Amino acid sequence: MTRTPPAPVGSTVLGYPRIGRDRQLKKALESYWAGRIDGGTLDRDSLSVRLDALYTMSRAGLDTIPVNTFSWYDQMLDTTVLVGAVPKRFAGVSGDHTLAGFDASRYFAMARGTKGVPPLEMTKWFDTNYHYLVPEIGPDTAFALHADKPLAEFDEAHSRKIASRPVVVGPFTFLALAKAADGAPEGFDPLSRLGELTEVYVELLAALAAAGVQWVQIDEPALVRDVSRDEIEAAYATYDRLAQVADRPAILLATYFGSPGADVLSALAHTEVEGFALDLLRGPKPGEIEDLEDLFDKSLVLGAVDGRNIWRTDLRAAAEELTTWRGISRTVSVSTSCSLLHVPYDVAVEVDLDPALRSSLAFADQKLAEVVALQQSLDSEGAEFAEAFAASDAAVAGRSSIPGLYRGEVAGRVSR
Repeated sequence: MTRTPPAPVGSTVLGYPRIGRDRQLKKALESYWAGRIDGGTLDRDSLSVRLDALYTMSRAGLDTIPVNTFSWYDQMLDTTVLVGAVPKRFAGVSGDHTLAGFDASRYFAMARGTKGVPPLEMTKWFDTNYHYLVPEIGPDTAFALHADKPLAEFDEAHSRKIASRPVVVGPFTFLALAKAADGAPEGFDPLSRLGELTEVYVELLAALAAAGVQWVQIDEPALVRDVSRDEIEAAYATYDRLAQVADRPAILLATYFGSPGADVLSALAHTEVEGFALDLLRGPKPGEIEDLEDLFDKSLVLGAVDGRNIWRTDLRAAAEELTTWRGISRTVSVSTSCSLLHVPYDVAVEVDLDPALRSSLAFADQKLAEVVALQQSLDSEGAEFAEAFAASDAAVAGRSSIPGLYRGEVAGRVSR
């Protein structure tokens, strides 16, 4: 199937903080659960957090903005709702308020439990400090698409003339991180349902295309783990199927927290998926994949800015690395290594920090500026990035003067 190459993703990030600059979402949720505010107030507070994210990323100069990265609790819980994989024990829980078309009481029951109904298990999201709710999948789990949330968040951006792309957890990662539901046969593997779940994503792609979505980001961080040959073949079959959908957005397949490996990339590059987002901080080097000819016609979105730590990027070093990727793919765009969910909002509010330390830090808002500067440098557009590079050089040079950063006595003990 021959498709017209989509416009490049351009400078972007894979996600943005969602708790609110003053933790207002957390406060609103606690008040809602305690009965101190109603659903309408929760909706308004949630919208304010989403709009702050949209306008902040747009004003920073990003070319495209991720949406559907907001959550009232957790993106894996949102994916459980998206694909209709709600365990049967929650069927009787209901209330009079909805969150993007889904019963709010049922949603929060899955997260927190109710009297007599235990919640979903919670565990760590890869090697981060974030936790997610573990899906429960059995041979009789009935998948069905409920796309209200990604469609609504895309419309929020589109109606404000902000170029955006919805982000969803991919079917492979969703099942790879799931556990067998109670009552499933011994040895049942949730990944055995991948083919059926993929058909829900086929429907999702069609719904997104009908809404005018140009790019969709599908997150598959589970592909950076050790995966078997059978799992690679299953992932290939999934994305070969999704890529063959006649009317769909361009697909940006995002892996992070590690390298998907040449064998995984080679398999997925054989599909007609248009783009790959790679974590340059932990991912592959150009020499490891430059012989993958199928990548030549793809768009690469390279995570050169660390989405997990709070230090400023050495922009000059990052720019040098980015130039080595030229010629490996059709287009090269700059992004964060992963979602900025894992860092605070803005270092400017940290007025009590030592100035030398503060000048070396970059929180979410500062990382947006770093991404834009790197994209401008890569594209040789104007001279705006020169000031950002000069500030980065100064921060790198002054890092050794930060009080307490280096303690000789500690270094001495470690070296013994």
